[in-house]
Amino acid sequence: MEEQKSSISKTKKFKLWLDSHFQQYKRVWRLLKKPTTQEFKLISKVTAIGLLVIGAMGFLFSLIIKIALGGLFK
Repeated sequence: MEEQKSSISKTKKFKLWLDSHFQQYKRVWRLLKKPTTQEFKLISKVTAIGLLVIGAMGFLFSLIIKIALGGLFK
């Protein structure tokens, strides 16, 4: 009997949790809008610049490490 109560309690808790999150998701979905062409282009440019900067940093770090370690093993 006790096991049945706990499973019902867990089921109710899960349903409340699910309903709560579903309401939050619905609220966010209502606020969303499709970006304008200008917004989309700006977001794309910023993303591309970020990727290039991070890639350049990684390349420079690897170059520095190769030069530093390359001098040790000659």
